[in-house]
Amino acid sequence: MKIFSSSTRILATAIIMVGFWCSAFYVQRAGAQQAAKPATAAGNSAGSSSPIPKTIEAYLRNLYAFGPETEVHVGEPQPTPITGLLVCDVKVKVGGNEESGKFYVSPDGKYLFRGELSDLTKDAMAETRAMMKLKNAPSMGDPKAPITVVEYSDFECPVCRSLHDVMRGLLPTYPQVRLVFMDFPLEQIHPWARTAALAGRCAYAQNPKAFWTMYDLIYDHQDLIAAGNAYEKMTDYAGQAGLNVDTFKTCLAGPEAAASVDASVANGRELEIGSTPTVFVNGRRIVGADPNALENYIKYELAHQKAGTK
Repeated sequence: MKIFSSSTRILATAIIMVGFWCSAFYVQRAGAQQAAKPATAAGNSAGSSSPIPKTIEAYLRNLYAFGPETEVHVGEPQPTPITGLLVCDVKVKVGGNEESGKFYVSPDGKYLFRGELSDLTKDAMAETRAMMKLKNAPSMGDPKAPITVVEYSDFECPVCRSLHDVMRGLLPTYPQVRLVFMDFPLEQIHPWARTAALAGRCAYAQNPKAFWTMYDLIYDHQDLIAAGNAYEKMTDYAGQAGLNVDTFKTCLAGPEAAASVDASVANGRELEIGSTPTVFVNGRRIVGADPNALENYIKYELAHQKAGTK
């Protein structure tokens, strides 16, 4: 079930949704644990000058069986460009994980709209592209390629591995495509995802081309990696990628790689990413590893750009 977004803008983690690609298990488990505990409407919307935040919070807690360990923050309703429609920022925190989204509500607090509000006068893809912070991100292909595919992924995610396989077969066919990799480790469900993300960043810091060797090695051997051996495996793959292993180990323990991964995750959250993989083809969003959708978007962009040159 999707709450904060449309079919192509899904927020992940234990917040309120079921059916994510790589976060489904955690959501179902968290939901079962919380359903066994009494729900409460006592959240951080107390003190609000409007009754609407409390109404929304109580509704969500009851609908999703949120227990007292789940924090729900509903902001004050704000005006939108549409007359008679307000918007509230909603944040849900489960343990150390926090996500946010927008709810649209009628001024009388009677109706709640869970979806995506689009301004038809603006280029949504251009706005999305402008939000992406791709500087110093690993990339493959011509920097001036007419099509940029940006992949927000988690090295431990099985569907991300499927996307890796799709891209390996697709990229040779389309030299007009540049691939950019962005880290989005789902640490709450994938215990070694962050270690792998750090390894990728450390490989990139030594040799940008070596990142893609690590990228292949991690996904190709994903089934052999576990939380207990992740450090050893990453060190081994660094050696196979031709990196200086001592420098690599120092990087893993240092602040630079961690800061890069954190920045990538923060950028993903700005784009309302919570499910991996999430892919953008010149700003058009795809959630999952659907090869047909990916190729269709690439073909559309090529045809659109060709028509524009005539």
